[in-house]
Amino acid sequence: MENQKIPASELIIHPDGSIYHLHLKPENLASLVFTVGDPDRVHLVSKYFDQIDFKMGKREFVTHTGLKNGKKVTCISTGMGTDNIEILMTELDALVNVDLENREIKPEKTSLQIIRMGTSGSMQTDLPVGTLLASEIAIGMDTLMVYYPELRGDQSLAKAIQAELGLSFLPYQASASVSLIEKLDQNFVKGVTLTCPGFYAPQGREVRLKPRYDQMIERLSSLRIDGKRLTNFEMETAGYYAMGELLGHQILSLNAIVANRPLKQFDPDADKTVDRLIQKALEIFTK
Repeated sequence: MENQKIPASELIIHPDGSIYHLHLKPENLASLVFTVGDPDRVHLVSKYFDQIDFKMGKREFVTHTGLKNGKKVTCISTGMGTDNIEILMTELDALVNVDLENREIKPEKTSLQIIRMGTSGSMQTDLPVGTLLASEIAIGMDTLMVYYPELRGDQSLAKAIQAELGLSFLPYQASASVSLIEKLDQNFVKGVTLTCPGFYAPQGREVRLKPRYDQMIERLSSLRIDGKRLTNFEMETAGYYAMGELLGHQILSLNAIVANRPLKQFDPDADKTVDRLIQKALEIFTK
């Protein structure tokens, strides 16, 4: 499709020239993008901007763009789950790599820097609540990548999880941007993140329905593959990393650990932990 026009049904553009779900135009987007899940968290990020020049709200996608330390930055909320991340990543990519007026893919590609700032639960007793964790690797327990070209990187962790649980499908494995993760300081530990397609049974929780996989947390947290272990659960990171790899964008997922699942603890200062994550990320990536 590189030299063909993209049909209107495949990439929907509003009459004002903005892209369908995000309701953004190319000029509304910075090349440095911070993302959060909760729409109400966007202002918790943008309050640290030096100025806010643009605001937009469409569905769960709330966007603020402005300046921080003289650098143009954007913060966008995504909602939960890799289905939303697929929409987000496709439309962010189209904003910079598709001529929306002519519906043609640009010959020269732009690579965005996208940093997720989210909450997560620890799978290990030695990763306490209040920890700030950067996902070096993520494994997707959803089936999003069944619909996209095969990922070329190492899939050994994904295969080990499939074997341990006896899954009927192969999870997918993708990694963070090396250049972004190298910018982090000693405030962040590095880990391997399990991205789940739900909050309850897919993360081993039981309320009224019993999860199909017994002792899921215990079994997965004890896995060791090439010296690596799973460190935390959440619902988006693998989708980011896989779409970033396929589309050529630099992605990093940062996690505020607000629960320790083996110890059954929740962070009493979760809001402060999230705020510390936001401030550290903005400081590191806009300085």
